[in-house]
Amino acid sequence: MVNIIVMGAKGRMGSTIAGLAQADPELVLAAVIERPGAEAGLDVYGCEVATGPTGLAGALQRFKGALVIDFTQPECSLATAQAAAEAGARAVIGTTGLSADQLAALKTAAVNTPLLWAPNMSVGINTLLSVLPQLAQKLGPGFDLEVMEIHHNKKADSPSGTALKLGECLAAARNQELDQVKRCCREGLIGARPAGEIGLQTIRGGDVAGDHTIYFLGQGERIEVTHRAHSRENLARGALRAAKWLAGAGAGKLYGMADVLGL
Repeated sequence: MVNIIVMGAKGRMGSTIAGLAQADPELVLAAVIERPGAEAGLDVYGCEVATGPTGLAGALQRFKGALVIDFTQPECSLATAQAAAEAGARAVIGTTGLSADQLAALKTAAVNTPLLWAPNMSVGINTLLSVLPQLAQKLGPGFDLEVMEIHHNKKADSPSGTALKLGECLAAARNQELDQVKRCCREGLIGARPAGEIGLQTIRGGDVAGDHTIYFLGQGERIEVTHRAHSRENLARGALRAAKWLAGAGAGKLYGMADVLGL
């Protein structure tokens, strides 16, 4: 049995993860954490309720070897990883919008404690990431590449972390760096499309959990590959699957879903 501590338990992802963890016979929902003043109603889970960094530190002391799951904000997630490292615990991070420095800090913390970070923990998306390079390489440079993502109107970051991950995957298949070839906006007299460009287009609206389409646009033909998340549960289930896997992993690297799935 693995003790689970859920950060941001009143958030969209946090509440979904907490509910599924509570129902999983292989897991124990040991504690739920929220920011100070937002803890009302969390007693419904029948576990420890705590607030802020101090509350997390206390829970990690009381539940030795617990695993923290965090889908909050970059600053909070980084603090969670550092707290887990100090307590000798483990953490699964699903937060997007991390800066290069924040991601580097996660990698540094992972040297001393088992940490896993993924911008999307869907089994489908991560399997897709394993096959896209073959498609890009087989089709060759004659096909233009575009990634379009749709998310709900509350999502803060754009493009989505998943869209960026898909773009990085496609760029790597062409021996490119995404930051050097990506185009996130087109407006006005932009001229002909540059060779090798990878577009990342964003749509926001409604309650869409997450749609991502990769376009391979050639002369006289195109291929579209689409993944649609029907709800947040597929992401939450992926996070719990990652937690179970990470419970048996050692420190030394920042793991991803490819490690969990053996891809």
